Amino acid sequence: MRKCPKPKSKIEWWQMSFIGVGCIIGTGYFLGAGIAIQKAGTSVLIAYLIAGLGTWIVFECLAKLTARHPEKGSFRTYAKQAYGNWAGFSNGWVYWSSEMLIMGSQLTALAIFAQFWFPRVPLWMLAAVFAVLGLLVILMGVEKVEQMESVFGLMKVAAIVMFILIALAAALGWLGGGDVRQTTLQNLFSSGGFGLWVAFLYAFYAFGGIEVMGLMAQELKDPEDAPKSGKIMLLLLTAIYVLSIYFVLKLVQPNEINADESPFVTALKQYDLPWVPHLFNSVLIIAGFSTMVASLYAVTSMLVTLAEEGDAPKRFAVQGKWRLPTAAFGLTTAVVTVSIIIALLLPGKIFEYLTTAAGLMLLYNWIFILFSYKKLIAKSSVDRIKIMVAFCLILLAVSGTLFDSLSRPGFFVSLGFLVFIALATIIKQRKTSTH
Repeated sequence: MRKCPKPKSKIEWWQMSFIGVGCIIGTGYFLGAGIAIQKAGTSVLIAYLIAGLGTWIVFECLAKLTARHPEKGSFRTYAKQAYGNWAGFSNGWVYWSSEMLIMGSQLTALAIFAQFWFPRVPLWMLAAVFAVLGLLVILMGVEKVEQMESVFGLMKVAAIVMFILIALAAALGWLGGGDVRQTTLQNLFSSGGFGLWVAFLYAFYAFGGIEVMGLMAQELKDPEDAPKSGKIMLLLLTAIYVLSIYFVLKLVQPNEINADESPFVTALKQYDLPWVPHLFNSVLIIAGFSTMVASLYAVTSMLVTLAEEGDAPKRFAVQGKWRLPTAAFGLTTAVVTVSIIIALLLPGKIFEYLTTAAGLMLLYNWIFILFSYKKLIAKSSVDRIKIMVAFCLILLAVSGTLFDSLSRPGFFVSLGFLVFIALATIIKQRKTSTH
């Protein structure tokens, strides 16, 4: 599982809200927001607002499940309790696949950030450097990185606050240069259509990580406060996202933004503050590296958990030197190598492809959470309405990828993963039934 800093003692609900904000903000927002803006223009703000609503419903379901039935395996265990062993098996592998794709997306994003300083260095080469560094951290022990997660989370929030303050100064005419645009309700809705539909996936992707925050509900002094904590966390997160993107749209035209650079850096470069884009880019790389290492840890530890529970070959749970699961780490290294090869073969649109597939696999996990809650806890009609609203919003985000030539390959990649996992599930069920 991806890690957020584990508190040394039980925490209050409001503390978890702030920890959650720091943990969830990542490269999916810092770079992925650029794709969403490209697709939807100014109406991208609507996409983030609606994605925030859908995410809140999913988090509330997971938080209530965790408060009612605290389990080590969290959403995997709930899926198994609700629908049987096949659901736990498939849910675990869907999550592993999503984290694998997220890790590849983050690795590519880090390489793109680094190209701000080294534009002539190939993307795959920069990705290889970050990959080696990340794997070395895992070899040395991820505990030190976990201890630094609070600092990294604070840096990410501080970077966005810094951007908002500078953008506000620019909007008020306090900075020289630039061209401040008027973002009105009229042009907010006029640039939607299919672009807004496609942008929903990237808006949802920016909220990825709430499934990990569900695990942290066990660290609360009162686990029953988890839904309240999540509500405040997602209100803060949605407000930060919408406000910062609003200022991006005031400072630059949507057609000036591209996936080869963070939209925030693009917005800041036009002003006579030469050190600010470099500082902002530095923070993005440091923060992005921490989340990339967390994803490396996630794909390794999830594989170990699957092996321990009989849902993956037992050798993946065997520890070698330095208490490291050698086979699981070897597979993670192989996945990283494949990501670098893909970056070499498809340098132009690699981030869009990986982000689309990662976002879709993440949403498939959220569907599991919604229906596990429906089966295990949901009793009232209000609960069922909420579940259907979130489910329809997720379907909207998934289907939107079919209407965009760049997003469509990611959809078919995610579909390929689902078919492969479904076949593996059927084979495992047949083997289990014959014994």
